[in-house]
Amino acid sequence: MKKLMLFVLVSSLAMCGWTQDDKESEKAAKAEAQRLCKVYTAKVEDYKKTMRDDELAQATLNNYVRLQTKYCATSENNTTN
Repeated sequence: MKKLMLFVLVSSLAMCGWTQDDKESEKAAKAEAQRLCKVYTAKVEDYKKTMRDDELAQATLNNYVRLQTKYCATSENNTTN
């Protein structure tokens, strides 16, 4: 009986630790998404100012916009949750 009670106690303590880690990792992912959103928003604005007029420059801009959309959407989704 004592072994069963010890097992239940240790299991419940272990589960509490895992939920804390999940919350911390979600918080870190949200912060990283917000940081990358700001980075790619600035890149898009700066690149538009100095952009050449060719296909490669347009492809670069499209990639920056794609990443900006990805990280800003992730940032907004995490904020609303």
